Amino acid sequence: MRFPLPRFLFSVLAFAAMAGAAVAQDVIKVGEFASLTGKEAAFGQASHKGTQLAVEEVNAAGGVLGKKLQLITEDNQSKAGESATIVKKLISREKVIAILGEVASSRSLEAAPIAQQARIPMISPSATNPRVTEMGNYVFRVCFIDPFQGAALAKFARQTMKAQKVAILTSVSSPYSVGLSKYFREPFVAAGGKIVADQKYQEGDKDFKAQLTAIKATAPDALLASGYYTEAALICKQARDLGIKFPVFGGDGWEAPELIEIGGTAVEGTYYSTHFAPVIPTPEAQGFVKRYQARWGGEQPDAMAALGYDSVMVLADAIKRAGTTESARLRDAIAATKNFRAVSGLTTLDAKRNATKAAVILTVKNGKFELVETVEP
Repeated sequence: MRFPLPRFLFSVLAFAAMAGAAVAQDVIKVGEFASLTGKEAAFGQASHKGTQLAVEEVNAAGGVLGKKLQLITEDNQSKAGESATIVKKLISREKVIAILGEVASSRSLEAAPIAQQARIPMISPSATNPRVTEMGNYVFRVCFIDPFQGAALAKFARQTMKAQKVAILTSVSSPYSVGLSKYFREPFVAAGGKIVADQKYQEGDKDFKAQLTAIKATAPDALLASGYYTEAALICKQARDLGIKFPVFGGDGWEAPELIEIGGTAVEGTYYSTHFAPVIPTPEAQGFVKRYQARWGGEQPDAMAALGYDSVMVLADAIKRAGTTESARLRDAIAATKNFRAVSGLTTLDAKRNATKAAVILTVKNGKFELVETVEP
């Protein structure tokens, strides 16, 4: 048997519901999926810290459109398959107006079709594989892509390292590694270089001695290890154990303190390309470094932190210009981003929704990362 609610109780419940709705309308929900734990946790944690700092700064400055940003973050544990589930939840259950993520190309490729189908803008901080934004016109990134990164590394190998012969070691289960190797090979050969060995491995492998022994026999001037920092550090250690003295270099997948923690002295003198260095002298970069260190106990920001920060700021700027969070108008505003003064450099999104910006080459010297040179697009 049902009893009618007393009028005063009904009024209280109605008021509470209205208050809850008002609170919900006072925030703009933004979803983030990141590798906070697991194999690539260093990437996800750095990117998330940059993202969180940006959200805090936007809100401290009054938010956007008179509302605060509410960041809803989910951990994909660096595992295949998790990102798709998370992004579906963020869109259908949390009703986010945009998705930020992921640092890795493989996990961004999982999520991008879902965001595209739902017509929810997705901005990747650092997924460099060209296929990511090819998933649809609601998918963006604030980083350069591997064709540019590969060409930058080829130029560095030929002109700065003076390498004539290069061996390549690729993680065939990583779209990022496969792409970077390809986009290095083509301009390097076109510039008169020669690829003398082309060895492969799978993500998660820990023993590279067979590949390195085969590479050593070809006597290259340098080795491109195009995968992520965990394998790169082990590759360097095992290369030195085998008496290999030629330089080893890679891409932004090396960008993590763990490269030095795992590799130790074996990574001394190695090089990698990336998107940002704390020594970049622009006001935006230097201001970010100071604020990041103040927020995170003196920790030095890396490229993933800077790109996480930039993904939020590009989104907030687009919301302001759009004057709304309505998906189609927000998508158009993000696509129209031009000459945005991001901490990782002046950022313009091209017709394919990729960022045009410079790359930096870093080296490991005395256990620290140091800037070698900047490569303009």
